[in-house]
Amino acid sequence: MSEHFKPLPALIPIAVSARHVHLTQRTIEQLFGPGYQLSVHSPLSQPGQYAANETVTLVGPSGRLTHVRIVGPPRTQDQVELARTDEIALGVDAPLRESGDLEDTPGIRIEGPAGSATLEHGVICALRHIHMSLTDADVLGLKDQDQVAVAVIHNNRRMIFGDVIVRASPAYRLELHLDTDEGNAAGLNSGDEVMLAELAIGANLD
Repeated sequence: MSEHFKPLPALIPIAVSARHVHLTQRTIEQLFGPGYQLSVHSPLSQPGQYAANETVTLVGPSGRLTHVRIVGPPRTQDQVELARTDEIALGVDAPLRESGDLEDTPGIRIEGPAGSATLEHGVICALRHIHMSLTDADVLGLKDQDQVAVAVIHNNRRMIFGDVIVRASPAYRLELHLDTDEGNAAGLNSGDEVMLAELAIGANLD
């Protein structure tokens, strides 16, 4: 561990999130039919969240991505989360945003088995973030919206991810969320662990 990083007492499990969509019930019915209800493929680590059996196709200006998983339950806003390589494939330039921060984001067309929907906005590249309970945050001396760094030492590959947003809530379980590009860059898979670290301001990483 570099002397420029002050480890905090926590190993953080990670989840590598592939491209996925969160949809309102209205959009679900546009894509799958009136009254349609999502079905659970597998529960996710965050309480109440699940990967649905249902998938959709995303259609952008220069390409399409099929079999994109819906994450349930239904949301109050439609949101599409992509990695940068997905954006290139679709021809979409999505900003780095926290989940739910959708103002001035690009839109996209979504196709399902019973219809399609055109989103005027809602496509983002999600900022890397750590979910944690309020108890975890208190133990670690952190609070919601703090920014931290995590240190990866895995399979002889060392990397620091900075600007990681803390998302603290009573409903959350401790877990770092990375997208597939970030996970691949560090050689990480869901279930691996990283070390929570504090990056010294002005540190020289050479």
